[in-house]
Amino acid sequence: MTTTEHALEVRGLVKHYPGVKALDGVDLAVRPGEVLGLAGENGAGKSTLLKVLAGLVRPDAGEILVRGRAVRLRGVVDAADHGIGMVFQEQSLVPNLTAAENIVLGSEGPGVRGGLYRWRTMRRLAQEQLDKIGSHIDPLARTDTLSFADRQMVEIAKVLRIEERTSHPPVIILDEPTSVLEPQEIETLFTQVRRLREFASVVFVSHRLDEVLEVCDRVAVLRGGKSVGELPAAGAAPADLHRMMIGSTGSDDHYHGGAGESPAGSEPAHARLVVRGLTGRAFRDVDLDVRAGEIVGIVGVHGSGREDVCRALFGAEPVTAGEVLLDGERLDLSGTRAACAAGIGYVPAERKTEGMVGPMSVADNMTLAKQHARTTGPVVRPRKQATLVDTWIERLSIRTPHRATAIQRLSGGNQQKVVLARWLVSDDVRLLLLDHPTRGLDVGARSEVYRLMRELAATGVATVLLADSLEEAIGMSDRIVVMSDGRATTQVAAPAGAKPTPLDLVKEMV
Repeated sequence: MTTTEHALEVRGLVKHYPGVKALDGVDLAVRPGEVLGLAGENGAGKSTLLKVLAGLVRPDAGEILVRGRAVRLRGVVDAADHGIGMVFQEQSLVPNLTAAENIVLGSEGPGVRGGLYRWRTMRRLAQEQLDKIGSHIDPLARTDTLSFADRQMVEIAKVLRIEERTSHPPVIILDEPTSVLEPQEIETLFTQVRRLREFASVVFVSHRLDEVLEVCDRVAVLRGGKSVGELPAAGAAPADLHRMMIGSTGSDDHYHGGAGESPAGSEPAHARLVVRGLTGRAFRDVDLDVRAGEIVGIVGVHGSGREDVCRALFGAEPVTAGEVLLDGERLDLSGTRAACAAGIGYVPAERKTEGMVGPMSVADNMTLAKQHARTTGPVVRPRKQATLVDTWIERLSIRTPHRATAIQRLSGGNQQKVVLARWLVSDDVRLLLLDHPTRGLDVGARSEVYRLMRELAATGVATVLLADSLEEAIGMSDRIVVMSDGRATTQVAAPAGAKPTPLDLVKEMV
């Protein structure tokens, strides 16, 4: 294949950051009309490569070619002018604008005249993009009223407007597009990805290796900032990709070991968390018990209310009725400060907006909720903080140049590990609420999180888990609660050796 047959190509791409070489001579080629998968561990260089292609980061060396012509991408607009657009993992939409406004934002064209929006034209321009992907979203709907899956569709429609800025088919980059989607939403997204290949090339990034193989034509693998090879998706298995990523074979049942076995011994543990009749905006009359040392998974389709219950238990969402007891004492649900003081930890699904402070250092983010972890009385002890933070950086294999590095400089998976470590640096956490804790983590990092969850359970920590998949919920939980339409409808035992199947749960979810 000649160079001109590539929709996009990079050669010998190099990017240095203080203390780390993020890209070390990366080569990559995307063919017209194909879906190319990009796989690699956290810190392998995927995020940096995507930012280079999107015009957000300039490489130190190497070249980028679009349709055989060398280009320099000086920004997002410049990348769009060359037909390259990116749907970001954390989404980049303005929540208080309509879908139409977001889709045409920055390229309004005839949608604006004399500084004023021409709403009929705006709607038509947005509808043209939504029609390309078969979406039925109302262009005039406010973005913050849409589900995560619908916002993903708006993101894709927005990126597709780059077709009007270039004379050749675009290259669409999808960064972890399925990270918090439900199974039926993922299938809808895959349908749109297959539709995209009719008039565009796609770079698809996901830590879910089975998804990569399902929707992609080829898969390229990065390791340690280097290109280590590629393989056709047809006939390949997740273990093949995992072997290329870390040099060993992965296992899909890595979360099963130890789950379902009571860490407290033969005597049943006491009920650490007791929830009775909890009612809020998106849930009602929820009853829930979690024993000390127990992991209880909550599953349900989008809109079931499970995320809202989790937030309410952390004081982040108001409740109108019900009672919550923690170790027999009534829990103050007035706010997150009270929840932290009571010994409750919470890892949110929306990491960048709710789980971290981007400009702050890894060390400060890790000790944000537990100031005593870095102080003695009213005095800050930098050495005390440094020792503690370095211990958890090593235990969780967090890839960061230094504890003082701003957390926004880390890859998504390493950011998630810092957010999780925030609740591990102190020994006073009694209840841990985990909303998609393995979102954006590779196979090895997920295994480490599962191991830590079991260790915490062994010390008596009660855990509520909103899993990344039904398989994860089944593998890690001692019991599973099914929620539907805002109610906790069914409880399923999940002891070791007698786990339910995903089908058993799905029957109760719908």
